[in-house]
Order: sequence, then structure tokens, then C-alpha cells
Amino acid sequence: MKVKDIAALLDVHVATVYREIEAGRLHAIRVGAGRGTLRIPRPAYDAYVSSAGTAPAVEAA
Repeated sequence: MKVKDIAALLDVHVATVYREIEAGRLHAIRVGAGRGTLRIPRPAYDAYVSSAGTAPAVEAA
């Protein structure tokens, strides 16, 4: 899942998602050459939501 998708699901700014990734609370994988792009595996998102004790604003398909 893209960072902006996670931000939309959690109803937060994308910078918040990047901070959670940098803090190690949300697992992400860098894809592509050079700087690449970040992707969050669905199981990592699910684990983050359950550990945070929050429900997403919208369920992902």
C-alpha cells in the first residue's frame, strides 16, 4: 500500500505516516532504484492498527 493510502485510511497527514515509519512503529519496504518509493505491506498496516488500538476511518479493499 502507498503512504498516501495509509494516510487516507488513518485520516492523518502523509508526514505522520513517514514519522511512524522512521520511528519503527510502521514497517515499510523501499521499492525501486535510487531513492525508490515506500510501500507498506497490508499485514504491517493491520499490525500497526491493532497495536495502536485505533480503527481505520475507511476499510481498505
